[in-house]
Amino acid sequence: MDLKSNIVDPYIGQTAEGKKIRFESVESIKKDELKVFKFNSKKQYIKIYTKEFIAVCPFSGLPDVAKIKIEYYPEGSVALELKSLKYYLISFKNVGIYQEEVTKRIYKDLKKVLDTDKIKITTKYNVRGGLYTTCVEGKL
Repeated sequence: MDLKSNIVDPYIGQTAEGKKIRFESVESIKKDELKVFKFNSKKQYIKIYTKEFIAVCPFSGLPDVAKIKIEYYPEGSVALELKSLKYYLISFKNVGIYQEEVTKRIYKDLKKVLDTDKIKITTKYNVRGGLYTTCVEGKL
């Protein structure tokens, strides 16, 4: 007896279409947006936090959304101007860059402009495929 199912699997014999989403290169990150102001309190601990960070996964072309925590001591006698930091972080929005590289890039750019060795960047990415990613660069 030949029983045939009336259920049709639409994916048999097909391949994933996959969209090609264009994104910008890391050269479009605007580190020149970063501004500082004189601040003479080298022992003060400063923490900045945002839940509004977006970059693009260069593998999938899909957005990576993260929370970022910036912690530092202003050893270089300067502090970050927050509006400029926001413009800098927004410049990642259409950039194809891996999560780990984002953390390293922000660390390097801020370490240089702040002239401090006591800086730590933590990124916590939204879940993707059941996997959570947290990246940490630097130390206090």
